[in-house]
Amino acid sequence: MKVALLTDCYLPRLGGIEVQSHDLARHLVGLGHQVEVFTATPGPQGERHGEITVVDGIPVHRLAVRLPWELPVNPLAPRELRRRLTGGAFDVAHVQTGVVSPFAWDSTRVTLGLGLPTAMTWHCMLGQVAPGFDAVGFVRRWAARGVAMSAVSGVAAAPLRELVGPSASVSVLPNGIDVDRWRPVEDEATRHVPSPHSSGPDVPSPHSSGPDVPSPHSSGPDVPVPGSPRPPLQLVTAMRLAARKRPRALVELVARAELLAGRGSFTLTILGEGPDRRKVEAYLAREGIGWVSLPGRVSRDELRQRYAVADVYVSPSALESFGIAALEARTTGLPVVGRSGSGIGEFVTHDVGGLVVPDDATMAGALAGLAVDRARVARMRRWNVEHPPEQDWPRVAALAVAEYERAMSLAAVAGRR
Repeated sequence: MKVALLTDCYLPRLGGIEVQSHDLARHLVGLGHQVEVFTATPGPQGERHGEITVVDGIPVHRLAVRLPWELPVNPLAPRELRRRLTGGAFDVAHVQTGVVSPFAWDSTRVTLGLGLPTAMTWHCMLGQVAPGFDAVGFVRRWAARGVAMSAVSGVAAAPLRELVGPSASVSVLPNGIDVDRWRPVEDEATRHVPSPHSSGPDVPSPHSSGPDVPSPHSSGPDVPVPGSPRPPLQLVTAMRLAARKRPRALVELVARAELLAGRGSFTLTILGEGPDRRKVEAYLAREGIGWVSLPGRVSRDELRQRYAVADVYVSPSALESFGIAALEARTTGLPVVGRSGSGIGEFVTHDVGGLVVPDDATMAGALAGLAVDRARVARMRRWNVEHPPEQDWPRVAALAVAEYERAMSLAAVAGRR
């Protein structure tokens, strides 16, 4: 099968869609398929205007123009894209899209105009913008014309199903992960196993909801501070430092957790870069907070090393459509504390591989409880190590191929109308 992978953003930009698109292309090739990428992102040496670069053996058509901040936008791309897709003898197109993806949407109009079977994967939470999409109606029209719609998680798929209506189906095509690459080695897996003398029960009482769930009439649990000193619980997260990811809110809720669990109960490492770095740094300086570090963006190898020495991964975003960084952390064994209603629930079961909580106050209480009950942390870590996630790339690539076959069937039906 020859696949045209169409995405606004691609390497060398770094982000969820960029890295996932690259990894999907590589694994499709590993299955024997041909893949070419079409993007509005310039190449590593600034390649634009249709120049083709090769990334890990995969041709990448750089349909980019020079714009401020290297924005991946090119309203002139459709004509050249149409010419290349027509001459490329592609079997199927796979469009990667977010809330605002002008190149991806232009690409969809081109592929439909050519009668090329098209799959489209949504990497976003539509949330408050769903009524706007419903009003303009183009997503519903695309689905009616045979576009095989999918989203990266069940929570991301739900509003999309409302948009396309009952006559079309929306699949879940999750993000993928190289499980073997992120799986901990033996010494990492055993480093966090508590000693027989560690405090805290290994399994919470079946008659209580655990220290992470506060009373509905209180702002958080009353967590006792143990008499003997203990090392701080090392929290880690990887995120873009932007308002949607809520880095400052994370610092505030961990500070609240420290009030509950006792001074010196936590350290927090926030990995990543973004426009809100200065705001977060100014807040830390103003509040005199010294237990937060901001190392910036790190490589995948260093990210894995940092996860290996941490205790818990925290994801404060309520608008996380999937949470690939959290999945990577969970694969290394880290218990993940995240928000309900986000994509975290696709791979974290509450009080099994982590904690899934409804709001910041509950998350603060959950972290305070884990700071006290290290055996509970170890139990969740052990479960994660012994149960690798289902989103391994071989399975995800096979699901993608199934989506392509579905797109071909839908295109055939649409062509007979």
